[in-house]
Amino acid sequence: MLGWALTFLVVAIVAGVFGFGGIASASAGIAQILFFIFIVLFLLAMVARAVRGKPPV
Repeated sequence: MLGWALTFLVVAIVAGVFGFGGIASASAGIAQILFFIFIVLFLLAMVARAVRGKPPV
């Protein structure tokens, strides 16, 4: 999922450089949403692993 967020971020940067403001803002918004979803899932996985009693690797 982090890969998708980075992909949309790159698309937003390229679209911004070439002057496509609408596409750039949409891609940046999608990248931001995917990034926050990734962070939430990552934190949930860390909590689940801690609850099960396995030490972090």
